[in-house]
Amino acid sequence: MTDEIQTKQGSQIGTGEVDCSQEEHSQYFSKAQLPVHPPVLHRLQIKLLDSKMENTAELKVGKKLNEGKTKEVYELPELPGYVLMQSKDQITAGNAARKDHMEGKGAISNKTTSCVFKLLQEAGVKTAFVRKYSDTAFVAAQCEMVPIEWVCRRIATGSFLKRHPGVKEGYKFYPPKLEMFFKDDANNDPQWSVEQLIEANFNCAGLQIGQTEVDIMSHSTVAIFEILEKAWSTQDCTLVDMKIEFGVDVSKKEIVLADVIDNDSWRLWPSGDSSQQKDKQTYRDLKEVTPEAMQVVKRNFEWVAARVELLLESVHQGRVVVLMGSISDLLHCEKIKKSCANYGIPCELRVTSAHKGPDETLRIKSEYEGDGVPTVFVAVAGRSNGLGPVLSGNTAYPVINCPPLTADWGAQDVWSSLRMPSGLGCSTVLSPEAAAQFAAQIFGLSNHLVWSKLRSSTLNTWISLKQADKKLRECSI
Repeated sequence: MTDEIQTKQGSQIGTGEVDCSQEEHSQYFSKAQLPVHPPVLHRLQIKLLDSKMENTAELKVGKKLNEGKTKEVYELPELPGYVLMQSKDQITAGNAARKDHMEGKGAISNKTTSCVFKLLQEAGVKTAFVRKYSDTAFVAAQCEMVPIEWVCRRIATGSFLKRHPGVKEGYKFYPPKLEMFFKDDANNDPQWSVEQLIEANFNCAGLQIGQTEVDIMSHSTVAIFEILEKAWSTQDCTLVDMKIEFGVDVSKKEIVLADVIDNDSWRLWPSGDSSQQKDKQTYRDLKEVTPEAMQVVKRNFEWVAARVELLLESVHQGRVVVLMGSISDLLHCEKIKKSCANYGIPCELRVTSAHKGPDETLRIKSEYEGDGVPTVFVAVAGRSNGLGPVLSGNTAYPVINCPPLTADWGAQDVWSSLRMPSGLGCSTVLSPEAAAQFAAQIFGLSNHLVWSKLRSSTLNTWISLKQADKKLRECSI
């Protein structure tokens, strides 16, 4: 269903032998690049890559490792473990039954992929992407691909309707519908079940693809779709469906998002209107390929590439203001600020006492109400918490109590945060990290970048639990 880079079993990729085999299906196995790095490690990768590039005018590109319908993979001799993904000026449909040259498509696709992967990585999704290298290429870490194309759908259309007669176009799936297809051009990428994938017994970079790995890929696919769906909604554009691929990091033996995500990978309907579609479906639907028709297709791809950059920004900015009753609460407050930074939310710390200086407390509050920036107040006050109730009773902004409880009087002190006078709506969260998370959930309602970090955090927590359970079971056997 998508581009596939095919090699023979036992072929060489990069510096070592790639053994991603399965007895009956290895001849169809797709291999490319990829790693899986959280935002911090990803930034370290970029720093290392930049430092190496300072000593050379440009990266030395080695031999071609693989070639697909719309991209090529090249070795980087001076950067072992990395490859260069080069996009081509070619567009295809129907497993290349239709194939045409489209001037500039390589640059358009590369720009789209680079922006999408940057968005996902900043959210916390692990991907192969390292950095954009040129207009038509990006650097990625090498990996062995799982030969499955994962499809996630919000709206029933296209091939789904053919395979499910009776379902009307436009039917919406809640939650998103997940499907998988075995990458086999000769047999038109047949749909597979979870059971078929597990029984295939694939071994990728030494990692056996079993129930745990399948569950990780399926949950990740839904999360990635939801993050991009939320992002595209900010441009009044409906993400109808999407297809992605995963691979195994050859050094970490870890499943990560791989390959590319460009305008060949999804359906996009501006304002939810299929007649305005901007994706590759416009090319698939052509009755005749003419220069004029190809210009229309190209303009659609350019439209997407221009707007995908906007997904990296949010017009809805906010901040957290932490008011502490005493400087002795600073350590507690700094934990809140650090956690806010993980969600990309600015956080300011102030000292004021609602008991000893109520006028100053209300004056500080007024500073943040008057500049139009959406604000969540966090009240940090031990013993008798008057700070949260006073703030909540005098502002329409959200107020969160996060009292620094002590072992001796904590059980008694907490009641001043829990028992509020009528008409006050401030909540109480005891953990500094949880208080920051609650504030992020408030901002996430209108800020897709904050929401994406929350969604990715939920995914990564689920994955870590799944992996821990697998490790425990393996140790117990």
